[in-house]
Amino acid sequence: MIPVLVLNSGSSSIKYQLLDMADRARLATGVVERIGEAGGAVADHAAGMRQVLAELEGNLDRGALAAVGHRVVHGGDRFRGPTLIDDEVCDAIRDLIPLAPLHNPANLTLIEAARATFPDTPQVAVFDTAFHQTLPAPAHTYAVPAAWRDELGVRRYGFHGTSHQYVSRRAAALLGRRPEEVNVIVLHLGNGASVCAVRDGQSVDTSMGLTPLEGLIMGTRSGDLDPAVPAYITRRTGQSAEEIDRTLNTASGLLALAGSNDMRDVEAAAGKGDEGARLALDAYCYRIRKYIGAYLAALGRVDAVVFTAGVGENSAAVRAGAVAGLEHLGISVSPKRNVAESKEERYISPYWAQTAVLVVPTDEEIEIADQALAAVG
Repeated sequence: MIPVLVLNSGSSSIKYQLLDMADRARLATGVVERIGEAGGAVADHAAGMRQVLAELEGNLDRGALAAVGHRVVHGGDRFRGPTLIDDEVCDAIRDLIPLAPLHNPANLTLIEAARATFPDTPQVAVFDTAFHQTLPAPAHTYAVPAAWRDELGVRRYGFHGTSHQYVSRRAAALLGRRPEEVNVIVLHLGNGASVCAVRDGQSVDTSMGLTPLEGLIMGTRSGDLDPAVPAYITRRTGQSAEEIDRTLNTASGLLALAGSNDMRDVEAAAGKGDEGARLALDAYCYRIRKYIGAYLAALGRVDAVVFTAGVGENSAAVRAGAVAGLEHLGISVSPKRNVAESKEERYISPYWAQTAVLVVPTDEEIEIADQALAAVG
């Protein structure tokens, strides 16, 4: 048995999985919610860590743990892979809080609680941004003043890196080739959504930027937007930068267009003739289609387009809409294959398709555990 505990902390939650990496089996899984919220039973992430331990009672031998793997949202340009956590790494994560003010503080608080709980167990940080550190300069550079870039770290970082890395590698295996031999476009479509162009196993472009706000239309995020919009809204309404930022992150996207950030609700409403929901679905797919075209140009040759995450794995309508009109580029889905329900990795393109279209369920916890074990040797 090779037990690894994977911890994924949000601002008010802790998701956890205990895995036996000897046979890649899940021994326990759960979530602690409403941390620090009014009426919640858990005061802070340290108390949340104690609740995780209580829920794992009977499944967890603390002394037998091979590693604890932590998802950390933002590693800036300092971290290019999984990293053994020490005081210096904690200080670096703290220094990066201005780039991820909602996520890195919660990640760091849980890391500190876990280090106190498992003082003799190696702790490993796995960064959402690390996979995208291979972006070439033309892809990650914004055309802004040098002081912004050099002193404030303004550049494209990208997110969902653990998912993109795992899914691109599994896609290569499904194609019967090594990751270093294929070019794929990965569409991670969940409440948060991003696209990644992967050449020879490495990320070379991605839709999210300095923050997770840029790119696709998401559940509550606007995605791509004219940078002048916030200044315009301030002039017209007097809203502060913080208010506009909050609106673009939590009250935009599908929620703003259709009244719900759940794609299942949006599809159901669109099917009943709701115009806002129909527009939301069409705009969502149109934005994806634009990025597929852009990353075809960036990669030159594409072996597969891959759908993953909650929407990507489960919405046949989104998958069909995202590639509609790309048949002349060799990209299409088989109507029969696309609607067939399955939780397995699979082809949904026609047998004769020039470019494979795949569905690959993501497994970020397994990826984090793999990377944690690699870091501890």
